[in-house]
Amino acid sequence: MEPLRMRQVHLDYHTSPAIGDVGADWDAQRFVETLQRAHVNSVTCFARCHHGMVYYRPTRFPKHPSLTFNLLGEQIVACHQAGIRAPIYITVGLDEAMAEERPEWLEVSPQGTLGNTSPVAARWKKLCLNGPYLDYVWEQTMEVIELFGDDVDGFFFDIIHQGECTCRYCRGDMVKQGLRPELAEDRQRFAHDVLERYRRRFGHGVLQLKPDVTVFHNTGHIPPSFRPTLDTFTHLEVESLPSGWGYEHFPVTGRYARALNKPVLGMTGKFHTAWGDFASYKNQPALEYECLQMVANGAACSVGDQLPPRGRLEDVVYDLIGSVYARVEALEPWTVGAVPQVDIGLFNVEAVGLEDGRVDSANAGALRMLTEGHHQFDVIDGECDWSGYRVVILPDKVPLDDALAAKVQAYLDQGGRILASFQAGLTPAGDSFALDAFGLGCQGEAPYEADYLRVGAGPLEGALPAAPHVIYERGMAVRPLKGTQVLADVIAPYFERTWEHFCSHRQTPPTHDQSAGYPGITLNAAGNVIYLAHPLFTGYRQQATPWYKKLVLAALKLLLPDPLTVTDAPSTAQVTMLRQEEAGRTVVHLLHYIPERRGLAFDVIEDVIPLFEVGLAFQTPRPPEKVTLVPTGQPLPFAYRDGYVHVTVPKVRGHQALAAE
Repeated sequence: MEPLRMRQVHLDYHTSPAIGDVGADWDAQRFVETLQRAHVNSVTCFARCHHGMVYYRPTRFPKHPSLTFNLLGEQIVACHQAGIRAPIYITVGLDEAMAEERPEWLEVSPQGTLGNTSPVAARWKKLCLNGPYLDYVWEQTMEVIELFGDDVDGFFFDIIHQGECTCRYCRGDMVKQGLRPELAEDRQRFAHDVLERYRRRFGHGVLQLKPDVTVFHNTGHIPPSFRPTLDTFTHLEVESLPSGWGYEHFPVTGRYARALNKPVLGMTGKFHTAWGDFASYKNQPALEYECLQMVANGAACSVGDQLPPRGRLEDVVYDLIGSVYARVEALEPWTVGAVPQVDIGLFNVEAVGLEDGRVDSANAGALRMLTEGHHQFDVIDGECDWSGYRVVILPDKVPLDDALAAKVQAYLDQGGRILASFQAGLTPAGDSFALDAFGLGCQGEAPYEADYLRVGAGPLEGALPAAPHVIYERGMAVRPLKGTQVLADVIAPYFERTWEHFCSHRQTPPTHDQSAGYPGITLNAAGNVIYLAHPLFTGYRQQATPWYKKLVLAALKLLLPDPLTVTDAPSTAQVTMLRQEEAGRTVVHLLHYIPERRGLAFDVIEDVIPLFEVGLAFQTPRPPEKVTLVPTGQPLPFAYRDGYVHVTVPKVRGHQALAAE
C-alpha cells in the first residue's frame, strides 16, 4: 500500500430521495479543479448513503430517483485523471430504504424498539449486522468491485456498530451458542462477536479480491477492542470532530492508534457543528489547528465535507480547506517517514474496560498535564511493546491482573519506571497491590472525602509551597513498607463533613499538623515506582486544579529528569517531536491555538495569539549540522550541550516547525 495521502477530503452525500435535482450542477472538470485548487489529493466518494440511495449506474440496488447518470463513476474517472485518489464510501449500519422495505432487518432493542428510534422520528434507523441485511451490503460491495474493477482505490465502511440486539436472528444465534438473550452481558458479548465477524468477512473478503486497496471500518473511535481484527484494516482513521468529540479526543485516540503500528489518518470537519451542517463553516484557525495537530503527531489529514444535492462543491468551503492544505503540502517533505519520538507511555484506561466516556476522564486529565508540561508520549495498552518507554503512567484506575502485573514487573526489571495513581496498581479485587515492587500495603479507601497534601523536605521539596493543599477527591489509604520513602504526607481534616457536624461552606479545614495516618505520594525502595494516592488525573480533568498538575509533573521529573523536549513556552503551547531516520533529521512542531468555550455547546478557536522568542531544547542522537525553520529554510542559531539542541524560535503564529539535520 502506498503511504497515506496527506490532504484528504471525506465527501459525505447523504441525500434524501425526496430531493429532485440531484447532480443537476455536476461538472467533472470543475469538481477536479476545485479539489486541486484546495490542494486535495484524495477524496472519498459515495457508492451508497444512509438513505439507502446508490449513486452509480448500472445497479441492482435502489439508485437515487433523481440521479440520471453515473455520478460515482464520473467522480472516480475525473479524480484519477488528475492524480487524486478516490476511495469509495459504503454505509453499513444505516439504510433508510431497507429499514422501510425490510423492517425485520432492523435492530430490536431489549425493550422492543425497532431500529433504536421511534418510527415517526426524523432519525436514522439502525440495521442489525447479524442477519440477511449484511448479505445485502456484501452484494452491493461486490457490485462496486465488479463495475469499477481496477479503479477501486479503497473502501470506507461506515457505522460499524451493533447494539444489544434481540431480533429473531440474534436471539436464535445466541441460543445456539449457549448464550441467554435476556442477560445484558450475554447480549454485549454477542454484539462484540458480531462486529468481529463483520470485520473479518468484509476486510478479508475485500483484500483477498483487491489486495492493493485501502480498507477502513468506521466506528468514530479507535478502541482496544479492534486489536483482534487489526489485520482487517489497512490503516486507522480517527474521526474526531471537536464540536462533538471535544478537543481531547484526537490527541488521546490518535496517540493510541499510532501505537497499534498502523498508518493513521486524522479526520475533522469543515462544519461549525457536525456532519450535515449545511452552509456552515469552521473558523479558519480552528481547521488550521486541527489539521496541523494531526501532522505534528505523525498522522495524515482528512477534512469532512458534504456535497450539496446538485453536485457542485462550494467555493467557500474549498477556499477554507485550501488555506490549510497549502500549509500541510508545504510541510510534506518533513512529514514523509516521520516517526513520533516519545519517552512516556500513558496506559489507556479503555484497555481495562473502566472508561467513563468516549475519552476517559483519567486519560483526558493525563493528556492535559503531559501536553501542558510539553512531554512526548504515546497512549498504550498491555499488548504494546513497552521497551521504548522510559516511564509508563498508570492513571487512576488500572488494576493489574496476572498478565498485566507480569508485564509491569518485566518492564521494571528491564529498567523501566512507573508512575501510578489512586487504584492503579491494585489487584482486580482492589484490596492489595498486585506487585511487591510498589512497596505499599493497601488499607482501602481513605476515610475522608477530602483531605490535604503537604510536601515536606525531600525530593519533591519546592514543588508546592510548604502548606497543606486540599485534594477534593477521596484517595486510597496505603501503608509504606520497608524502604519506601514518603514524598508527601496527608494532613487530616478536623472531621468528615456530615449532617451531624460540618464547617463552613465546603470541606472541613485541615488540622494544625495532624497526619491522617497514610501518605499521599511515595517512592519505592528501588527508586523506580512513584505512587500518588489520589485520583489526580481525573480530578485535573474536572477542575484543572493547578497543584495537582504541579505534583504530577514534579513526580514525573524524578523519574524522567532529562525529557526529550524542554521549553519556556506557556502551558497553552504544544510541542511534538518526530524523527526522519533516513534523512537523519529531527523535526519539532510547536502549536499555539487556544480552544475557548464561547458558546454553551462546545469549544471554538477563533483567534491566533502569537508567541515570540520561545526557548526550546530537544534531544538529538548527535550534534546537527544545521537547524532551520521549515518550510521556509530560515537558519536558526543553535548550541549543542549535554545531548540537547538549544534554540530560540523567533515567532510561533499558530504553528511553527523546525528541523535539525
